[in-house]
Amino acid sequence: MNETLTQLRDTTANPAPLGLLGFGMTTILLNLHNAGFYELNSMVLAMGICYGGLAQIIAGIMEWKKGNTFAATAFISYGFFWLSLVTLLLLPKLGLGVATNETALGSYLALWGLFTLGMFVGTFKLHRAGQVIFGTLTLLFFLLAFGDLTAASPGFRHATGYEGIFCGVSAMYAGLAQVINECFGKVVLPLGVLQK
Repeated sequence: MNETLTQLRDTTANPAPLGLLGFGMTTILLNLHNAGFYELNSMVLAMGICYGGLAQIIAGIMEWKKGNTFAATAFISYGFFWLSLVTLLLLPKLGLGVATNETALGSYLALWGLFTLGMFVGTFKLHRAGQVIFGTLTLLFFLLAFGDLTAASPGFRHATGYEGIFCGVSAMYAGLAQVINECFGKVVLPLGVLQK
């Protein structure tokens, strides 16, 4: 009896750059607001819905299909973070709820900080770029929570915005590095891959 071995090869694209860029660019734009460059506006909300929200969820579903639990959990969770953040800002304007006070918003952000801290631990088995992204994101959530829970000064909030800009830039770098490295077929922009 002859047995035939069939191997299936995954030929689908890497969805991580989409998720990283959706997260990174939206994070930069929100934190430019936090740093005091402009008021919260529809551009930030639209990015939160479309690129930070929906694009990350799509990337997460694609990562799930590839069997990547970490990336699926991260992209889907942060995609819904952006959708929930925009929703909590818009619901009161639509007359569908009471505006979130600073204590509630601080609690929301602190919980996301705890989640991100757990995800940060997972990056110890990934590349250095992932560690920078999740490390600075953990710090960002806790700084934002502290700012809301303590009614921190505008100066503190602006400094937090700059930390958030750095976090977003690090995610953009990681996303673009993966695209560029794949296009060139070699490492052009290093991610700091850990040795197994």
